[in-house]
Amino acid sequence: MANEKTGNALWYPYAQMKDLEVNHQVQTAEGVHLHLTDGKRLIDGISSWWCVTHGYHHPELDQAIKDQLDKYAHVMLGGLSNEPALNLSQKLVDITPEGLNHVFFGDSGSVGVEVALKMATQYWHNLGRANKKKIIALNKAYHGDTSGCMSVCDPAEGMHNLFSGITPQQYFLDAPESGYEPDLALLKQELDTIEAFMRSEHQHCAALIVEPLMQAAGGFNLYSPEYLKQVKTLCEKYEILLIADEVATGFGRTGTLFACEQADICPDIMVLGKGLTAGYLGHSATLSTTEIFNAFLSDDPSKAFMHGPTFMGNALACSVGLKSIEIFQRDRYLERIKHIETHLKNSLLPVQSKKVKAARVLGATGVFEVHDKSVLADAQAFAIERGVWLRPFESYLYTMPPYIIDDESLSKITDVMLEWANS
Repeated sequence: MANEKTGNALWYPYAQMKDLEVNHQVQTAEGVHLHLTDGKRLIDGISSWWCVTHGYHHPELDQAIKDQLDKYAHVMLGGLSNEPALNLSQKLVDITPEGLNHVFFGDSGSVGVEVALKMATQYWHNLGRANKKKIIALNKAYHGDTSGCMSVCDPAEGMHNLFSGITPQQYFLDAPESGYEPDLALLKQELDTIEAFMRSEHQHCAALIVEPLMQAAGGFNLYSPEYLKQVKTLCEKYEILLIADEVATGFGRTGTLFACEQADICPDIMVLGKGLTAGYLGHSATLSTTEIFNAFLSDDPSKAFMHGPTFMGNALACSVGLKSIEIFQRDRYLERIKHIETHLKNSLLPVQSKKVKAARVLGATGVFEVHDKSVLADAQAFAIERGVWLRPFESYLYTMPPYIIDDESLSKITDVMLEWANS
């Protein structure tokens, strides 16, 4: 028998490991470029799963890490505190929709969503309404890979249906199909359906969780600010909390700092990740309103929120997060994102290809949805040969570039996508 320890010890994500070959080892990275050990230089068209918003090896972000490292890397938040965590929590309260006044840190987007689900459920329990414990989610949703998160991901089309028998059974409603610039008749029909469901089941429902404006990993499904605004109104009417999962949409990806801003709403709970630390370290933040927070204040110890990721409030992560927000605001990133959006619209939306079913653009996200996902089998290799790193999945070839990208590099990405579509 061959010694298994002589093989590759690294188990890769979202991949069948049998016969898997990963030949793209990164040696260095700078700006928007990945430099591979084989000498290739690739423009990163997807920001390392959408988080490297400022590009790689950013001098100010590097320095923020080094400065904090000279003091300490991490201290637990259990009974201790640290200045970066205190400062980042206040900064997040300052920049998120008014009303989100309290911040609970985690160590990944999935953990941030787990926190939100637990927080929403215990909120009602603490108020003496323990029957309100179901979560409403949308088809086409993706909220993470841990157990609670899996329970609110699309139960049929998502990647987690294998575990449907062991995760909590939640309520699912149809994904919005009325569009970002909505078909008003279809929008009304969708909202009427939601209201009918809430009217019938609200006494069992703790919260509704949504990815505001863009269901990202579930297929880049775009929907309107008006849909989101009306859903918030319905949640208030039927006493159901609204959780905004802005792990993917937050920090500018949809064109505003947070997607909820476009609907002019404040959710009851908001989850942030990915761009929070600009791709330097894993971290998340789950923010809540004071109403939610106050439900946990009591002389009764059992009403405390019993959750505590080891690395929550990590000083390095909080330091780089603070510097990331400073750069975003100082360097007018929303103007950069608007420029990226205009380029993507002008380049991708006119596509005419037998492969492409639809093209979509919102903020710094551009997508080709194909008719048959098998045609994407060669798309990554096609892009690599032309100096671009893309990672299509399911029926989608997409770009979510770093916000610092220059016009030449952005054109290279869209040119490659169009060339592939017309090949």
